[in-house]
Amino acid sequence: MVELLAPAGSKEALIAAIESGANAIYLAGNMFGARAYADNFDEEGMREAIRIAHLRNVLINVTVNTIVDDQELPQLADYLRFLYEAGADAILVQDLGVAKLAREIVPDLPLHASTQMTVHNLDGVLALQKLGFTRVVLSREVSLEAIKHIIDNCDVEIEVFIHGALCVCYSGQCLMSSMIGGRSGNRGRCAQPCRLPYTLVDEHDNDMLKDTAGKYLLSPRDMNAIDLIPQLIDAGVASLKIEGRMKRPEYVGIVVNNYRQVIDSHYAGNFHVTDKTRHDLAQVFNRDFTTAFLEKKQGRNMMSDRRPNNRGIMLGRVMEYDSATGFVTMKLSDSLSVGDQVDFWVKVGGRVTATVKDLHIVKGGKNRNLVPVEQAPSGSVVSFPVESRVFEHDRAFKVYDAPLMEWAKCFYNTGSPVRRVSVDVSVSAAVGEPLVISMIDGDGYKGEGRTDFIGQEAIKRPLSEETIHKQVSRLGTSIFELRNLECHIRGNVMVPVSEINEARRKAVEMLEYQRLSKYERKPIPNNTTALNKAKIKKRVQAGITAVVDTMELLQSALFAGADWVVFGGESYHHDAIIPMQYEKAVYMAHKAGAKIAFNTPRIIRNHELQGFHTWLRTVASYKPDAINVHNIGSLAAVRELTDIPVHADYSLVSYNFKTLQYLVELGVEAVTLSPELTLAQVEKLAKESDMPLSCIVDGNMELMVSEYCATGSFIGGLHTGQCSAPCVNSGKKFFLKDRKDVKFPLVMDQYCHMHVLNGNRLSMLPHAMKFGAMGISQLRIEARYMSADQLKKTIANYKKYMAFDGELSDREKAAAEVLEGDNITRGHYFRGVE
Repeated sequence: MVELLAPAGSKEALIAAIESGANAIYLAGNMFGARAYADNFDEEGMREAIRIAHLRNVLINVTVNTIVDDQELPQLADYLRFLYEAGADAILVQDLGVAKLAREIVPDLPLHASTQMTVHNLDGVLALQKLGFTRVVLSREVSLEAIKHIIDNCDVEIEVFIHGALCVCYSGQCLMSSMIGGRSGNRGRCAQPCRLPYTLVDEHDNDMLKDTAGKYLLSPRDMNAIDLIPQLIDAGVASLKIEGRMKRPEYVGIVVNNYRQVIDSHYAGNFHVTDKTRHDLAQVFNRDFTTAFLEKKQGRNMMSDRRPNNRGIMLGRVMEYDSATGFVTMKLSDSLSVGDQVDFWVKVGGRVTATVKDLHIVKGGKNRNLVPVEQAPSGSVVSFPVESRVFEHDRAFKVYDAPLMEWAKCFYNTGSPVRRVSVDVSVSAAVGEPLVISMIDGDGYKGEGRTDFIGQEAIKRPLSEETIHKQVSRLGTSIFELRNLECHIRGNVMVPVSEINEARRKAVEMLEYQRLSKYERKPIPNNTTALNKAKIKKRVQAGITAVVDTMELLQSALFAGADWVVFGGESYHHDAIIPMQYEKAVYMAHKAGAKIAFNTPRIIRNHELQGFHTWLRTVASYKPDAINVHNIGSLAAVRELTDIPVHADYSLVSYNFKTLQYLVELGVEAVTLSPELTLAQVEKLAKESDMPLSCIVDGNMELMVSEYCATGSFIGGLHTGQCSAPCVNSGKKFFLKDRKDVKFPLVMDQYCHMHVLNGNRLSMLPHAMKFGAMGISQLRIEARYMSADQLKKTIANYKKYMAFDGELSDREKAAAEVLEGDNITRGHYFRGVE
């Protein structure tokens, strides 16, 4: 049977998930989890959570899915040992360094690949399978067809998201929160810039949408795959995952309960989704719903462009508003209760929110009568006070349903379990013997309790089956409930009620112990070498690498004296790069005395793998000096299909020395470090690794790569099934402009992925001389958004400033700043990330 996997950001949510029917729960401790702002669990809370879940045969998967800094690794090692000893059933990881450390510290603890690993095709799944991962959480962008193909061709479990919030960027590839706000999604502190308003403009600042769309152009609807449960189960998905560790426990209980019912209906052979299920899922939280990319690209129909937060259930339109009393009158299209919260979408002034404190049903016509009620059914005309002005015909939405939320509290606040484990109980008692209570549950686990008291001949009231039943059935806050009782009473025996209760307690305690025994872990030796580092590396003579995607940019880079060029991959100009161009690029680079790496696409859809493999075999014959890879699947494919050296790009996040160690083991010969590192962190890593390392020092950094395309969705008619390709055919450049009038360039590659670039160009020109002194081999320029002339000047400037020895004078700094121009950023080299 498929696993229903629920989120828990608090103990209350954990209980709600268990009681509403989850088979497994994912949660985080106070460290290393990708939802750092959830309540999460301290060590004592984690032990208790695992015990509570295991008693019910519910698994606990712990998220350790942030990238980790070197100085955090000793603490992480201790945490991994703790999780193993506490009985966690698996850990989810993003960072390859964390995976390596876990293999060395707790080799028997199952590893799950987090969606933050951006595994989106069969190559990635098979690569992780070979590395010992037991489960892979696929990117949300993978289609149902691709999911089935992956499952049919791998031996690891596949986990798929089915409900909750969606990231607009491929998870694990987003730098937008950290670059513009200093809060890293890769470190669990995403500030959700995708939920902010943006305007789609061209290079002349013309609003391309005006009133034809809302402003929330990066805000997806929530995923709801309730109707696709049969297809997902039949495809062989091992685990169906609900998003929501930041959500309240009522949300968890309602969503899990409804999916539990629908999944069970499928296995019972009568799959159905009730109107109540649809209503409750929408009421508890929705930004409108979508199946995202499971079925097809939905264009603008996937986006919640008018509202980035909960829109609730449509309640009706305002019939009238009495400004003297502040009462609104409306006809309901859904029920309304005292305690509900209503949002009015007013014509002027945005949103008005009101909590219903005084509700009346309107009776009669001219001489209308207001009847006070606690709840009004759909179809009623009602009146209630609203503190702010609303207008006739304004739409109203119920965003908080008080009765529903009150009902949902029963999943976690009753003090007693909702879903219990049935037990069969046998009780024997006789004069001269202790009373014995034996319990056995449906899984075959047994518990037994005996009285210290020896049965005596009864003088007045002998022990009866009725008395035994009354005491034994009092299982209280334990997870058990009495199903069958057999009593074997021999003679007129007397046993005190307190003794019966104590024997019951002992039987329950033993039964709980037996149920938990299967989760016990063997002790593990303490690995004292896992955190050992390589020898210190000294200063190197650094070179310049230029990343280019056209022959013109390639020629400019070589003319300016670049030592390495990274050519090809995803084109910012939406042009297909043909094999002949790769062959010519090698000739040009080697003739200029430079080295060349062929770039690979950052995202390779599953149906594109065959073409990618053919391309690899073809271009390998041109003998480039390296192939540059962006994900674990591409790395494995290059190693398997070619003998060309492999370089790992920054999207294969290298943030600590354990990751660098692992990449060496995987056959990588050079690495571009994460742009979220500070200079101090870079220096430390450079000293700890013998591998050639690169740092990005210039260019418009990619903040997002997305399967969703804003221009295709809102201008190109993508939702109709056919995109008019405005990115190519309009002759325009497009930008997303934020509230502060900062423009983020949009580029669409030849595979129709949208790349959101930073509007401020990264520049480390005044600090160029520092990198070689630290041991960095290559200073990398992201040139795909530059002109050929700009690239020439940029390389020349860096060559000049790399030659400086020591700190610049004030005059030299000022000269460098003039060369840099306006709208530049130092990235994270000095400020770091949260």
